[in-house]
Amino acid sequence: MDLEYCEKYGIKYAVAKDTKMTINSTQDALDLMADCSYNGFDTIMMYEENFTLDFFDLKTGIAGEILQKFSNYGMRLGIIGDFSKYGSKSLRDFIYECNKSGKILFMNSLDDVLKGFK
Repeated sequence: MDLEYCEKYGIKYAVAKDTKMTINSTQDALDLMADCSYNGFDTIMMYEENFTLDFFDLKTGIAGEILQKFSNYGMRLGIIGDFSKYGSKSLRDFIYECNKSGKILFMNSLDDVLKGFK
């Protein structure tokens, strides 16, 4: 995976350099976390385009499985994108609850995510 390691606002994080890189499964997420952890990072920023479309269809269970792994391993995850285009009330509620936790954030910009993690 092509990641860039950065620091801003005192937060060290890894960010996907390529929006064509896709997390399709729990194993993809685990591989990403292992790579970041090995390099000393516990905060990962990904773009909406880095996730399979099934991630945003809660009926598939993929989002729950992947985000549970981030929670279990103590990794913070920022997902950057425009989530207003998804019409699902359950997805909006899911995003709202994630954002309340402060460990997994769905925001419109990288800067918003970083400020949320401060």
